[in-house]
Parts: sequence; C-alpha cells; structure tokens
Amino acid sequence: MNARLPQPDKVWYTRCPVPSPLGIAARQGWLAEAFARQGIAVESIIDSPLREVRESHFDHHLEWSFRQGGNIPPIWARSEGRRTRLVAITWTDEFQALITLPGRGLESAGQLRGKRIGIPRRVNDLIDFHRATALKGAESGLSLVGLGTGDVTLVDLPITESVIQFRGEPSLFGLPRRHPYFREVQALVQGEADAIFVKGAEGIVVANLIGAQQLVEFGHHPDAKIRINNGTPRLLTVDASLAERRPDLVVELLRAVDRAGQWARTHPDEALRFVANEIGTSEDAVRASNGPVHELLGISLEPQQVEAVRHFKDFLLRWGILQHDFSVDDWVDAQPLQQLRAPQAQAA
Repeated sequence: MNARLPQPDKVWYTRCPVPSPLGIAARQGWLAEAFARQGIAVESIIDSPLREVRESHFDHHLEWSFRQGGNIPPIWARSEGRRTRLVAITWTDEFQALITLPGRGLESAGQLRGKRIGIPRRVNDLIDFHRATALKGAESGLSLVGLGTGDVTLVDLPITESVIQFRGEPSLFGLPRRHPYFREVQALVQGEADAIFVKGAEGIVVANLIGAQQLVEFGHHPDAKIRINNGTPRLLTVDASLAERRPDLVVELLRAVDRAGQWARTHPDEALRFVANEIGTSEDAVRASNGPVHELLGISLEPQQVEAVRHFKDFLLRWGILQHDFSVDDWVDAQPLQQLRAPQAQAA
C-alpha cells in the first residue's frame, strides 16, 4: 500500500434484489475478501438500520460507495449532480409484459386503444423509479402494435408508503420489502385499470397468480431500446472518491464482480439458486423470466449497451423523471475495466 494514497476505514456497497454478479460476489464473501487485503471493511447500505444510510441505495450520496442494480436511481443521481462513474454494465434480459385479467375483452395490445393502463405513483419517495419503469414498459409495449401512450389513458395509482422500509416493520410480515406489484394488481382486481406492466421473475409470479391474459411480451425483443428499462441492464456505479482517489480499488471491485460472473457460468445450478434467493422467488420463476441466467452475469461496457443507456436517459428526461441532462459518455469510466481486461487478454 502506498502511504500517500487515501485509505478509507470502510467502503459501502449496495445492490438491488435482482440477478447481479455483485450480489453473488457479496454472498460468496469475495467483496469482503478483496477489500480486506487492503485493510478496508465492507458494509451494506441497504441493510443499515439508519434510514439516512439506506437512502444512498437510491441517491448515491455516500462517499466511498458502489452500487449495482436498477439503473433509474443511478441515472437520476448523476443528473442531480452526484459525482459518480459508470464502470461496468451487466445486461440480463428478463420477462417484460403488459397484462390484463381474463374476461376484460382484451386479447392483444392492439386492443388497448382508449383503455386504461395503471401506472404506480409513489407520492412520498424522492425517486419514483416504479412509475418510470411502468411508463417505459407501457411505451415499449404499445410501440410494438403501432400505438403510443397518447392512445391510452394512463391512470395514476398512488402509493403513500415509502419504498425505503426496514425488515422489522409489522406490515411486511417478516419479509425485507413489499411486493413491487401490489398496487397494480389491486387496480386490476378492483377495476381501476384495464392493463398493467410487470417484469422479471416477480412479474411472472404475479401473472401466474392472477391467471393473467398476456397482451404483449417484449423482454427479449431484438431491439435493445425496446428492452431497456430499470432492470435491463444493471449498472455498476462508483462514487468519485473511489473513481478518482483510489482507482486501484475500483479495479479490485471489478475483479471480484468479474469472478462472480465467471463462477456463475461454470456453476449454473448454484447460480440459479443464488439469483432466486436474492430476488426472494422460485428458481422456476427466474428460469422462466431470464432464461440461462448463469450465462448473463458478466460485466462489460460495449458501445451498444452504452447507447441503450443513453436512450433510456433521454426517455427519463422526456417524461420529466430527470430534471437535468448530462453526458452519458462523460459518465462512463472505462479505464478500470480496461485495466482488468489487459492481463486477461495477454494471457489468452
């Protein structure tokens, strides 16, 4: 260790309950191992009992922190001036669909003209990523049948409770969080909406639970701009303290995450089990949503992936989810990943 380099006592990490190599690296102890070699502790943001710490899962305000998960919060944080860097992307496609209930007279998305699509609105949260996710799902699904959001009625579904909750809250019944589609399903059942958007393994479970009629599915559409949403892809971001003051630690972070992706490819059954446990759902649901998920947990910064992120940023800006524009190209810091890959390329 060079004594002149700044040395934090600890680094903070957080990840969403989704398929991600960071989640595997954390559960396998590889994150703690990588930073322990530097004499640095690793602490989880999302598991902190302090709300002000847990909020950094969404607004990225903690120094010496990194995050992988849904991409709306880190894009929003960057647009608000948080000094972060995008250092890697994990592109894992998942089920995405507009669904309705049987007996509503709807067989396909082309019949949605003039109908109501339920859009959740979290009225007490700083970043309403659930609303943005549903809006993108509605726009993508409708576009495939020649319709736009102006051809339907978008119905607000208010949610007053905060997404930042803690496991000990009685209404969660011992679970770590509320099911993400509880309000949309309620709207379908009570007749407030004709259709809703769902995605991922949890969306598959919900559709199965209510015996839904699928109107259009596009989670594996060939156009990345159709597929991209909050969960596709998963962005790995670090704050400026790490990126600028200790880029060597960013390389070590990527090494641990890359190790997780490589491990997943050679341990398909264990990887599937890890992902299902991370989400809190069944292995069957993950398999149905994501396909061969063990093959999809690598990290990269391919130009077409960065372009899709730029497209999604523009979507968020157009819908008013973001108040300020920024350059995605300037946000990307490719040097740590290039440094990680250089020895691998030489060895090959």
